[in-house]
Amino acid sequence: MQSGMANTRDWLLEYEPPQRTTDPLMGWTGSRDTRDQLRMSFDTREEAIAYAEKHGILYTVIEPHARTVKPKAYSDNFAFNRIGRWTH
Repeated sequence: MQSGMANTRDWLLEYEPPQRTTDPLMGWTGSRDTRDQLRMSFDTREEAIAYAEKHGILYTVIEPHARTVKPKAYSDNFAFNRIGRWTH
């Protein structure tokens, strides 16, 4: 499968996960902090940093990784020089 590049240019602001608690009766985990569910996207890195600084949010910038694309074709599944078994 080849994944597309849609929505990969945005910068995300995510809060650190809060301390989780375990319910003694049911064993479910949860927290009272709903910021864990919040994700905000920005067009540029500078906009995300400016928002965090304006609202007093401590932040860490994680640079995106370089993506290596290995082109594939459907016909490669049926090639004679294919490595691996062909199951059908």
